[in-house]
Amino acid sequence: MVHDLKLGRSSVEPLPPKPHNLIPTWLIATLVILWLIVRDLEISFETLVYGVEDMAEYFSRYGQPDFTHLSRYLALMGVTLATALWGTMFALIAAFFLAPLAARNFTPHPTTYRIVREVLNFMRAMPDLLLALIFVAALGLGPLPGALALGVHTSGFLGKFFAESLERVDQSVCEGVAATGANFPQRVMYAGWPSILREASGYTLYILDRNVRMASVLGLVGAGGIGLALHDTLRLFDYGQSAALILVILATILIIDHASAWLRRRLT
Repeated sequence: MVHDLKLGRSSVEPLPPKPHNLIPTWLIATLVILWLIVRDLEISFETLVYGVEDMAEYFSRYGQPDFTHLSRYLALMGVTLATALWGTMFALIAAFFLAPLAARNFTPHPTTYRIVREVLNFMRAMPDLLLALIFVAALGLGPLPGALALGVHTSGFLGKFFAESLERVDQSVCEGVAATGANFPQRVMYAGWPSILREASGYTLYILDRNVRMASVLGLVGAGGIGLALHDTLRLFDYGQSAALILVILATILIIDHASAWLRRRLT
């Protein structure tokens, strides 16, 4: 240090270069993306401005909710909740059996892994509304088509979530169970599921939360529940009952959302 001072030099390391200011870059990128959105979606701001008054007038029609038939609304909401619950149960059972076959470290054969992965991809690719329309045409109106549509679609999501969680299981745990002579089902039950139980519970609650929302929408295509009643009141321009039904749906979704969030915090 003294020698360096005698030579007129400092031993202190120079400061690193000042970071580049990326705000202009991000601003330009954002403007470009917004321009692409406006161009591709053919958004007309003039039409939007002129339509504000019409939208305000339309939404004002929902200003007087009619709760005369509240008990019926709650009963229909119960049907919607049952649709979501049984759809989630269907998805959970299907994912429970399919996920180990779609996990690289548990599947008994690579061909089985690839086939089950594609099955899960197909389930996820089929929209709820399309499945509901198919099941309504095959089985008729009611909550059963809605539960089946939700179950098939969300089986693909739960199966993928569970499979990827199983692939992250510590290999030493799997090898320890396999060393006892355990077969495929025993390795899954004693090494796989116990290791991801909390994670799987969180995913299942998320799917249930999501299915409650979708069950209300599926009623619009004849899958029963409160959505079907909402469709009928909208078709008859009964805005008072429509507003009451919408408020019942919103209140139920808020309660389910807070309850599932509380349960997820308890599980983690």
